[in-house]
Amino acid sequence: MKTTKQALALLAVMAMIMIGARSAKAAVTQNVSVDITGFSVFIPCANNGAGELVIFTGNLHVLISLTINNNKVSGDQHFQPQGLTGTGTVTGDKYQATGATQTMFSGSLVNGQFETTFVNNFRIIGQGTGNNFLVQEIAHETINVNCVLSVFFDDYSVNCK
Repeated sequence: MKTTKQALALLAVMAMIMIGARSAKAAVTQNVSVDITGFSVFIPCANNGAGELVIFTGNLHVLISLTINNNKVSGDQHFQPQGLTGTGTVTGDKYQATGATQTMFSGSLVNGQFETTFVNNFRIIGQGTGNNFLVQEIAHETINVNCVLSVFFDDYSVNCK
């Protein structure tokens, strides 16, 4: 949830900075693969329910785009594990990280309207049954023409299966 709030705050700041751009036209896209070796996640349902820390090696695919056009700004951020595998520090069990995280936003550079949506489906899949760690979050906010937060929700769940 902290990540969601940080992402939403970053996007809001980016939109506010762009307000002065008015009718500039620009598009930026970054598409990279980032080594996140050493990334760790505590899996509470692993190790027969005692839990264990899982250390991962592999890459995170990152795709970021930003467009300013006709007094509007919009953007998209997409993060997806690629070959991200982990090993339990207690049991030595193997895990695979899957899923995707995406943030989309759009706003007016004229009247302050702004909208952002965050979707996270993060899965750590273990060997056998009962040690799969699933995180899902969907958050959205809308700021209307009066610069008032008119829609906000944040639906978050964590499950072990």
